[in-house]
Amino acid sequence: MDFGYKKLYIDGQLVDASNGAIFDVISPSNEQKVGTIAWAAKENTQKALETAQAGFQTWSVLPLEDRLAWIDKLRTKLIENTDLLQNSVMYEMGKTWEGSEEDISSIVKSLAFYSEEIKSRYTIEIEDKEGTHQHQIVSQPLGVVVAFLAYNFPLLNLGFKLGPALAAGCSIIIKPSEFSPLSAHIIGGICEEINFPKGVITIISGDLHNVGIPLCESTIPKLITMIGSTETAQKLIEQSCRTSIKRYSMECGGNAPFIVFPDANMEVAVNVGAALKIGNSGQICVAPNRFFIHESVIEDFSNGLLKKFQNVKIGFGKENQPNMGPLANKVARENVDRLVKEALSQGGELIIGGKYYGEKGYYYEPTLIRLKDKNAPILQKEFFGPVAILIPFSTEEEVLQLANNTEAGLASYVFSADEGKLKYFSENLEFGEVQLNGVKYDIYLPHGGIKNSGIGVDCSSYALDDYLIKKRVTRTLQ
Repeated sequence: MDFGYKKLYIDGQLVDASNGAIFDVISPSNEQKVGTIAWAAKENTQKALETAQAGFQTWSVLPLEDRLAWIDKLRTKLIENTDLLQNSVMYEMGKTWEGSEEDISSIVKSLAFYSEEIKSRYTIEIEDKEGTHQHQIVSQPLGVVVAFLAYNFPLLNLGFKLGPALAAGCSIIIKPSEFSPLSAHIIGGICEEINFPKGVITIISGDLHNVGIPLCESTIPKLITMIGSTETAQKLIEQSCRTSIKRYSMECGGNAPFIVFPDANMEVAVNVGAALKIGNSGQICVAPNRFFIHESVIEDFSNGLLKKFQNVKIGFGKENQPNMGPLANKVARENVDRLVKEALSQGGELIIGGKYYGEKGYYYEPTLIRLKDKNAPILQKEFFGPVAILIPFSTEEEVLQLANNTEAGLASYVFSADEGKLKYFSENLEFGEVQLNGVKYDIYLPHGGIKNSGIGVDCSSYALDDYLIKKRVTRTLQ
């Protein structure tokens, strides 16, 4: 399938790059072109910034009911185009059909959730202790937002930013990943079709020199938000703070521990661990990397995970109904393979997988490695792919120290039937999320990390705080 040529969406219009540059989008399923996008020049980026500022001036003062009507119009149109958007995600990412459904449902849910959530943001009265003044805290739109998106969930990531930005009254410039930009640019076309207010939503793709750095260094944006690696976040902060003080909301990489105690429900633990490593080919920031399994049950867990991996159907296409697709690009697959080789060189025992799959596409076999060295350097690195490393432990104190021994702090998982143990680990694991005996994510639940895994949160009412100014208004009583 070829989705054709997609233009930039700037100031309410679909436009070519001013220098005529284009960029081919390659499907990781077969290494064939599935579309072409306009590849912006600096001139396009500057116009995007200026028109986003103009868009903010009109959008931020639009009555809330009018803003919500426009958001609902966009949401309705996205639903009407579900098949097109879902197919674009499937082809640009190589996802399973079921996996691509999560992307479109997430952006639709985000627009609906924040349209309701913004209604509960009301003026807060603060009592004056001396009775001489009246104090109010009012929420107002922050300004222009620039959102840099990761490739792994093209529309889910977009929805996490678009929903709160639009509801809060901000304009937003969206820069999708070059590996999965088609679905975002299709949304640009939908915005033009429904005549969405100019400058409120901008979709622009391009390289670091012409787009990335100019967006960061401009004084127009008031918030830089991102989903991606810690290294990318550091670069964005460095580039953007040179010219003005900005807010940041960044969800960065993880190195999630997955802790299984002897009294855990082993079937549940195996099912959750396998699903997180097979889903989206393991390209999930919250997917576990380090499986700390108690030494008395590590054989049972290993055998259970092995059976799950053996039964994975690798492939592509709605009709074929695979369980797992390819990695998103050639570099991603090479990185996973390099890390697997590092793990084996550091004493890891390969149980299954560990190599490329098929002659075409960027597929990698589900891989299971047993590692005896609990301090191996490889445990400090994130496997963004279908790789599980099993490490035995003996005591609670030992596994807590091992789990926290990382600069990342996004998600963590604990499986046990002991309530005291669950409480202890929920209090002492140094991660923004602690999942006990299962896993749950939804738009109304906050998602964010600590340490080097990010600033702020996506999802939930808390995300709105990044897009709003809290202004204190104090009046002297006569």
